[in-house]
Amino acid sequence: MSKDFCHLEGKKGLVLGLANEASIAAAVVRQLHALGAQMHVSCLNEKAMSYASRVTEPLGVTLKTCDVDLEGDLSKFVNEAAQELGKLDFIVHSIAWAPLEDLHGRVVDSSQKGFAKAMSLSCHSFAQTAHLALPYLNRGASLVTMSYHGAEEVVPKYGIMGPVKAALESTVRYMAAELGPESIRVHAVSPGPILTRAASGIRDFDELMEEARTRSPLRRLVTIEEAANLTAFLVSDASSGMTGQTIYVDAGFNFMA
Repeated sequence: MSKDFCHLEGKKGLVLGLANEASIAAAVVRQLHALGAQMHVSCLNEKAMSYASRVTEPLGVTLKTCDVDLEGDLSKFVNEAAQELGKLDFIVHSIAWAPLEDLHGRVVDSSQKGFAKAMSLSCHSFAQTAHLALPYLNRGASLVTMSYHGAEEVVPKYGIMGPVKAALESTVRYMAAELGPESIRVHAVSPGPILTRAASGIRDFDELMEEARTRSPLRRLVTIEEAANLTAFLVSDASSGMTGQTIYVDAGFNFMA
């Protein structure tokens, strides 16, 4: 991606949910850094730190732990980042989780506790991050989260994450409407299936990837770098006229019957 078209020099922000070198968040961190952005990055805990730091250390990017399920952890991460970076221009949210027993079962059999926790961690944490960061956001700031096609159509074995991602995409639209008067933009990026740590919990994910590969017009899967390219564009001023959308980067799979 050319810096002449989509540069991020002087931009500062947050990337939440870095798991390891193969995660979408890893590609996002590398791309935003390459385009000139400064950022604070979060990983789940100290165990995840050893994997996530392989991405951030070579770049000199600040990495801290942040478990959005622990009271006060997200607030601490956002406030400390703002104190060190100053005003923020972007937030990239790449957090999704559901209990395996609920993820692998039918939606009608899901537990109330598991469904609620998946919704809290995967959806509400995006709105909560925006709420906490709002005092620090510059006009023109861009907030981006990660979704999946299972939010719009039924994807076999995607389980409760389908309703959760549908709620996330709706949250994006409502946040965009609410924050638009402050010139803050909100987006969802919807990549095709990518074998990340989070995706590995989905049953028969290999079959899902093969179907996407054979049915997509481009006849291939997308990469974490392609998801990161779209994210970088949405974070940049080049996308200043856009908000409230779910944008696919899935080799065209989403529009095939």
